[in-house]
Amino acid sequence: MHELLLATRNQGKLREFAAIFDGLGLALRTLDDLDIPDEIEETGQTFAANAVLKAEGYMALSGLPTLADDSGLEVAALGGAPGVYSARYGGVKGEAQLRYLLDQLRDVPWHARLARFVCVIALACPGRPTELAEGTLPGVIELEPRGSGGFGYDPLFYLLDEDRTMAELPAERKNQISHRAAAARAAREILSRWANEL
Repeated sequence: MHELLLATRNQGKLREFAAIFDGLGLALRTLDDLDIPDEIEETGQTFAANAVLKAEGYMALSGLPTLADDSGLEVAALGGAPGVYSARYGGVKGEAQLRYLLDQLRDVPWHARLARFVCVIALACPGRPTELAEGTLPGVIELEPRGSGGFGYDPLFYLLDEDRTMAELPAERKNQISHRAAAARAAREILSRWANEL
């Protein structure tokens, strides 16, 4: 196994995975590198289901071992919402989406605003069963956005151990502790095992 398709067009994600997979001897390719225009719909009800749909779908299109991930925010007081709908929660984007989430939690006291970021990575390889790696990061939803770094819900996601929101963390620190970094480290173990078995 010399090539791995990352089911993304995001160069930032490519850099993150390249750093974590350094030393495995893998040439990482993106959908754009392989001129794959298709977009596989995330119709699953869970992060794992969506990751598997994408990994197996893009593996079938490319013939290459493929990594796909799905991630989002789960808020305990909202029964796990927004969950798999994190990117399109409330039908709005950006600052409006942060306001929408805060509105949903308007009457919830700070100590009851527990949440977690979740990332599930699926690894699909021709002739092998698909395997999953998961990472989570616990936190609390802030009362107001803080910080200008990161993206998505980062300005509202307060980390007790860091005493700041994800959006207030330096990028290097975020990439060490994030849910995606934890899942990617677990995926590295799977890829390393596959390399030894092939």
